Amino acid sequence: MLQCCPNGARPADVYPAVPMSPRHLARDARAVAALGVESLHVHPRDRDGQESLAPGVIGTVVGTIRREAPELEIGVTTARWVEPDPLKRTELIGQWGKLPPHARPDVASVNVHERGWQRVCAALDAVGIGVELGVWTTGDAVQLKQAGLPRGTVRVLAEVTVTDPDTAVAEAVRILKALGPVPAPILLHGEEGGAWPVLEYAKRNHLDTRIGFEDTLKGPDGTWLATGNEELVRYAQGKDVAGRYERRRSGGRAGGLRGSSLWPGGSRAEHRR
Repeated sequence: MLQCCPNGARPADVYPAVPMSPRHLARDARAVAALGVESLHVHPRDRDGQESLAPGVIGTVVGTIRREAPELEIGVTTARWVEPDPLKRTELIGQWGKLPPHARPDVASVNVHERGWQRVCAALDAVGIGVELGVWTTGDAVQLKQAGLPRGTVRVLAEVTVTDPDTAVAEAVRILKALGPVPAPILLHGEEGGAWPVLEYAKRNHLDTRIGFEDTLKGPDGTWLATGNEELVRYAQGKDVAGRYERRRSGGRAGGLRGSSLWPGGSRAEHRR
């Protein structure tokens, strides 16, 4: 399964192609759904561009996306930087349960390292929203293994926060080893310089993965800004983007992904920022 993460916690003015408004998120959702993406993980924003867990904001964003891409699983964040108080978070999630079905998220991510994570998971399960458990470190993995998966868990998100492309995969292996067998699918992904190497590792090992502007603004060679989430998804699927590399000539990295394992039969490319 390939998930798209179109915006994340990036500043609203980070790059014009990153979708922030409900309309722009819905536009990107429609585009990536047409490519076969099955799940979308979004960070809803209020009218001022600030991340929000308010039910009105969640309902507007999810409902707008659902109208354009009704077949997609739609997930949102519950990160503590959006609402630091776990009790307040659970109160807001309780209000999500009153949203109409089309405006209610299918899943929500909960980071295991955050205080009150089990309470947040229980609040999501109580209103029928699935849980994606965010595991960022080997310590998180051990903690989750000891606690056990809470009811309502849909998948475990193994999130490699090491951004060095030379060491990100090694960190992914450590996290997966610490997790061990779990009774839920594992979605493995990296970020920034580590995004593409970790995605490639996930593909080779038949794990779910994701790509989008939350994880990286750049394509697999690390030198150019992607034109949109759709372009990132195409590369994750092993597809070329017409003309992107045809203009490059001999020397350096000419030929782009034709030396990458994202191309059938290719060798592993260097991934550098």
